Amino acid sequence: MNHSDIFDLSNCTLCPRNCHADRLAGNTGFCRETAEIRGARAALLAWEEPCLTGTKGSGAVFFSGCNLGCVFCQNYCLASSQAGRPLSPERLADIFLSLESEGAANINLVTPAHFSPLLVPVLEEAKKRGLRIPVVYNTGSYEKAEAIRRLDGLIDIYLPDLKYVSDELAVRYSRAPRYFAFASAAIREMVRQCPEPCFSDGSHALDAPEGEETPLMLRGVIVRHLALPGQQNDSRAVLRYLHETYGDKIFISIMSQYTPMSQVQGDPLLSRRLTEEEYDALTDYAVELGIDNGFLQEGETASESFIPAFDGTGL
Repeated sequence: MNHSDIFDLSNCTLCPRNCHADRLAGNTGFCRETAEIRGARAALLAWEEPCLTGTKGSGAVFFSGCNLGCVFCQNYCLASSQAGRPLSPERLADIFLSLESEGAANINLVTPAHFSPLLVPVLEEAKKRGLRIPVVYNTGSYEKAEAIRRLDGLIDIYLPDLKYVSDELAVRYSRAPRYFAFASAAIREMVRQCPEPCFSDGSHALDAPEGEETPLMLRGVIVRHLALPGQQNDSRAVLRYLHETYGDKIFISIMSQYTPMSQVQGDPLLSRRLTEEEYDALTDYAVELGIDNGFLQEGETASESFIPAFDGTGL
């Protein structure tokens, strides 16, 4: 397969699923989406990492569909394409510029992987029309490195998940064979494009004095890991891999917000929340590893109130 083949949506092999669906003809593969961009919400979001949120929020655009099959998905109605409406390229560029005018710290593309080739001309047009704030690519990371390479120069901040090292867990919980192999290669390409964090105060480290506003990230990579109940060993393997591979080139966000949804009530582990002891043990391990560039979550984050309404707001 040559580099350009994966962007042929008439025979879609964009992601590791290799569905070969003719999305241009209105057919769908695993992601449940055609070659028409669809979204369900575009609004300021205050729940991202502080260096992405700023004073008014991140300009989050939530796309319909997903190429992962996470059984615990908090945004299931969106990921399963039950929510969303078509967005023309022109309208989407307008939305980006409108969010910037509202004071968004950045444009946050949430779950964009299955639309990435279609977003390239939209981003190019928005930048021509004056978009100046950073663009964030917020992904579950089940992507091909070639697809990430095509975004070089258009994305300022990569915000990937690294969900698992264990292939057994990836298949059981996300129906994603070889997740770590693909996700780690995709993240490697992201770091190649953004090899050093850069902030609005001109620094390359997040050193806001106590009581002062956190500088905004302008460029860099923040890798998120959602800690799951009962999976301490794999979570430790994720943190160990990231720190040993990238050190302080990236930030690592250790998330405690796992929320048991109705579809996992029969699972003995996923039907409960992460305990405080589990999260504390994981963050203690991060400190032992020497992770300095990190984000922790404090307080009551495992709540459905953190799930936005996918009702077409801002579209």
